[in-house]
Amino acid sequence: MAYTTIDDPSEYFTTLLYTGNATDNRNLTNSANAGDFKPDWLWLKERSSTSSHQLHDSTRGSSFALMSDSTAVEDEDANRVQAFQTNGFQVGTASTVNQNTITMVAWQWKANGGTTASNTDGSITSTVQANTTAGFSIVTYTGNATEGATFGHGLGATPDLVIVKGRADADNWAVFNGTSTTNSRSLHLDSTDGEIPVSSYNFWNLYWDETRPSSTVVTLGVDSKVNKNSGTKVAYCFRSIQGYSKIGSYEGNGNANGAFVYLGFKPAWFMCKSIDTSSSDQGWNIFDTKRDGYNVDNDQLLANDTGAEVTTDRLDIVSNGVKMRNAGSQTNSAQTYVYMAFAEHPFVSSKGVPTTAR
Repeated sequence: MAYTTIDDPSEYFTTLLYTGNATDNRNLTNSANAGDFKPDWLWLKERSSTSSHQLHDSTRGSSFALMSDSTAVEDEDANRVQAFQTNGFQVGTASTVNQNTITMVAWQWKANGGTTASNTDGSITSTVQANTTAGFSIVTYTGNATEGATFGHGLGATPDLVIVKGRADADNWAVFNGTSTTNSRSLHLDSTDGEIPVSSYNFWNLYWDETRPSSTVVTLGVDSKVNKNSGTKVAYCFRSIQGYSKIGSYEGNGNANGAFVYLGFKPAWFMCKSIDTSSSDQGWNIFDTKRDGYNVDNDQLLANDTGAEVTTDRLDIVSNGVKMRNAGSQTNSAQTYVYMAFAEHPFVSSKGVPTTAR
């Protein structure tokens, strides 16, 4: 059984649902069981309407947004997210976060309460906000177009997934997939494309200089998406924490009695993507237990798409993982999928005691 080091996952990740009302200076508060949860990474999406995902963090500042479904540059709007608060956040009147009658979801992660530190572990000095307990850091750095340049990530252990976006450049979101051992080990968060073979276009070299991250640094190639000279970048770095989070891969089987993905916890949030080169029509599927709350879980949003929430039976969320319930290509074709998950409840507590069934 997988013991956890985090008995209450809601101290580090939580989901909030709300309905827009177009009121300015609106305070949105997380549930009481989230404690004093001041988010550092806030991911917002309209559920009942078409709009871009809005990604905010406390390092760049609450008013700055990037869109996971777009290559667009960072956008500032003081009427969108106005502040990160002790147990939630404040929104203004912007239609993308507070349109009247539109239902919303807010996924929230905790880093270090907005406190950053200069990191000189790499050849590029980075600004790091790290939560080593939860395996998550927010990093900003300025590229130098030097092959083999490195930046410190602050996790104190090797990240399994790294997501990089240019703040002032209209470029793809570059994703390092640590579970892959073939092809480019690279994906784009804003795209349905699978991993590109190195024989076609060597992102493994151009993005990561054919070097996996270490316990201290991420190595960069010369591509402008990750290392443009004088280009300002933000990186979100994740490593698996037993019983709380897991980044991995699974093999779909193409039938209704689908693959089982063992996590060692009941997930609160699950995102998956086919990495096969033939998966040009398959996006980054996001599920959570707040929007649906019962099996078969069928409330799906796509990180790479502006579309409203769709309802298609996809998977069961159970006490120790996820069971695929659909032969569809998004989650369970006979292909390889990468995933990232965060816990609602651990399967076994830090004291080795099985948790109460939920």
